[in-house]
Amino acid sequence: MSEKKAYPLRINAQILEAIQRWADDDLRSMNAQIEFVLREALRRNGRIKAAEANDPIPDPTSR
Repeated sequence: MSEKKAYPLRINAQILEAIQRWADDDLRSMNAQIEFVLREALRRNGRIKAAEANDPIPDPTSR
């Protein structure tokens, strides 16, 4: 598994609420949902390889 790094994020409250609703719908943590959205955007724009985009995103609540 790749190394995880912490990064503080300032984000609009409405966007954060929408991400939380989406995460709830997909049964993911908000952090995992943000990582999923970023990974998909990077893949679609050719910034990462498809194999990298398909790396599983561990759910920290499953420990």
